[in-house]
Amino acid sequence: MNRLLTIELSKLRFFSRHGLYAEEVKTGNEFEVSLSASYVPDTIAVNNIEDTVNYVSLYELVKMAMQEPTPLLETVAMAVAEKIHQQFPQVKKISISIRKLYPPIAQFTGEVGVAYTKEF
Repeated sequence: MNRLLTIELSKLRFFSRHGLYAEEVKTGNEFEVSLSASYVPDTIAVNNIEDTVNYVSLYELVKMAMQEPTPLLETVAMAVAEKIHQQFPQVKKISISIRKLYPPIAQFTGEVGVAYTKEF
């Protein structure tokens, strides 16, 4: 793999109901998702949408996953990576991070999240 093309989506914002605790599922939270999907292009120059990984399709996959309440962000990240690879088998590497912007931790400032990378 001496040349990879990477499609990136950064700082996507979603309101979702992911969490372990009933209160998290009930009230929801703000999340930020970033991802990259790398592949070896079949052509020297990418001139058509058919020659690349469509970022609109990537966004839709993330959006669907973020709408489904899931206890662990790790599960969401891993599922998104698998769905991307199913739809775009040419993808060789996927990295995704999901951050919970307002974690339910008393007197906590900052963010929490997960990052997942998978190579195919």
